[in-house]
Formats: sequence, C-alpha cells, structure tokens
Amino acid sequence: MQQELSDRTAGAFVNARARRRYILVLAALVVASIVFGAGVLAWDNPMPFGSEGFWRIAKHRTTNVTVMAIVAVAQAVATVAFQTIANNRIITPSIMGFESLYRVVQTTTVYLFGVAGLVAIQGLWQFGLQIVIMVGLAMALYGWLLSGRYGNLQIMLLIGIIIGGGLAAISTFMQRLLTPSEFDVLAARLFGNVSNADASYLPLAIPLCVAAAALLWMRSRRLNLMSLGPDAARSLGLDHRREQLSVLFLVAVLMATSTALVGPMTFLGFLVATLAYQFADTHDHRLIFPVAVLTAFTILAGAYFVMKNVFYAQGMVSILIELVGGAVFLIVILRKGRL
Repeated sequence: MQQELSDRTAGAFVNARARRRYILVLAALVVASIVFGAGVLAWDNPMPFGSEGFWRIAKHRTTNVTVMAIVAVAQAVATVAFQTIANNRIITPSIMGFESLYRVVQTTTVYLFGVAGLVAIQGLWQFGLQIVIMVGLAMALYGWLLSGRYGNLQIMLLIGIIIGGGLAAISTFMQRLLTPSEFDVLAARLFGNVSNADASYLPLAIPLCVAAAALLWMRSRRLNLMSLGPDAARSLGLDHRREQLSVLFLVAVLMATSTALVGPMTFLGFLVATLAYQFADTHDHRLIFPVAVLTAFTILAGAYFVMKNVFYAQGMVSILIELVGGAVFLIVILRKGRL
C-alpha cells in the first residue's frame, strides 16, 4: 500500500514538473515572439516615436509580420501533422514536390512571357490558381496511391520525390534558356523570401491558413492515435485511411499557401518540428502545435530582424534558415543512423 502511494506521489510530481516546464517554455516563446515581432515593427524607424510618420512606417511593416505569422503557422502545423501520419520525424511535406511545382510555374511564366508577363499575371487570382493547382495535384497523387488495395504511404513518398526531381529538372532546363536579365528576376523569386509576398494575397492566405490549422488542431486526439501506428489506430476504432487522407488534404492546403506566398522554405518545417518536440517534451499534439507555431515565428522574426538590422541583408533570411535547418537535419540523421 505504501509502495503504491509512493508511486502515485512520484507520478504526480513528474506530471506537475512537466506541466511547469511546458508553461515556462511556452511563456519564453511568447515573450521572444513579441520582442522580435515588435523589433521588426519599430526598430530603426527613422520617424519620432508616436508621430504620424512612425505609425505609417510601422503599418507598412505589419505586412511582413503578418506574412511571417502565416508562414510560421503553415510550416509548423503541416510538418508536425505530416510527420505524425508518416510515423517519421525526418521527412517534411516539401518532399511531395510543392516547391518544385512552384519553381516550374514561375520558370515557365518567365520562359513563355518574359519578365513583363511575370509582372502582368501577379494578383490574387494568380495566387489562388497556384494554390488550387498544388492542392489538386497533391490530392490526385494521394487518392491514387492510398486508395488502392496495396496503398502505401512509403510508395507515395517515393513517387513524390521522383516527381519533385523531374519537375526540378524541367525548371533547370528552362532556366538555362533564359537571358541573364530574366534569370536575375526569376532567381529572386525562387528563394523563400518574405518580400515575395504581396499584401493583396493576405485576404485569401489568412482564412486558408487559419481554417486548415484549426481543423488539424481539432484533430489532435486523432493524430495522437495515428502516431501509434495504423494497426493500433484501427484497433482503437479510428478509420486510419480516411483520417490519413483528411490530414494530407489539410497539409497540402497549408504547404501550398505558404509556398505560393513566399516561395520555397525546405528545411524550416523540419527545424521547427524537431525543436518543438524537444521544447514541449510531449507527444500530445494539442500541446505540440502551439510550441511549434511560436518556435517558427520566433525563428523567422528573429532571423529577419538580425539579418536586416545587423548584417543589412534581409534577403538572406531564407538562406540562413535553410543552412541551419540542413545542418540540424544532418545531425539528426547521423545520430539516428537511419531515415
């Protein structure tokens, strides 16, 4: 009896300590997000604080902060959910060829219509069309490869890699046929950059991102079951195949929105998901999602603030994130010794 009472007391102590740790981590990330977000809005503002000019400049910078928030939510939530249904902490949704498709669309536009054509087709309809194309192709691939009798997620991932490689080869071929001036304009769009986003895209991007992320958060309990594996999820009464397709659709919406908005950010999701699991120290998706989103925003806003105000190279933010994310990816691979 005393041993049982002692075990319960120890368990309660561990739970209380884990809860305090989670609250402290969440509070630290909230503070960091606010500090970097406010820094992006107010730091190095040439107008006196509180003046009309100060608020005009801050309002203009609000677009960048809003874009960072959208990308943070999309990349973080999509990657955590995708890794859960794939039962693999290494892969990211980028493996399905979203970024290669984005490069093909941009490169084809410049190749066929030139720089003037690329500028002419900018707008909300073009942004929405890119999202529809990306989500449509992704769901066609998912439905074909997962609905059959021998549907297999690993085969789907392999085919996604092959398709992504083929699209990348097509875009590279067209890029070699461009003039130097056209290639310079195109190259600026092929790297993920907050400056690529247009304020006119936000009325569509914000509802899509919020709705998809909210639906995935509401599925947290189901994702917890799916993380146990297909057999365990089915034995607990979950329709694994149906839930898998639903999650993949929402992941496709988030990734398509993020990629069409700012361009490719291959390793941001992986970096954020890896850090979120370390910070949260839990497998409950209701707790992981907020930590992942705050971590993503802190990384984006922090990198943007440092590169802009310290190194005066704000366009290098995505390159810095890809470098750090790629290094973390290699470290995780070398530590685990497998994919």
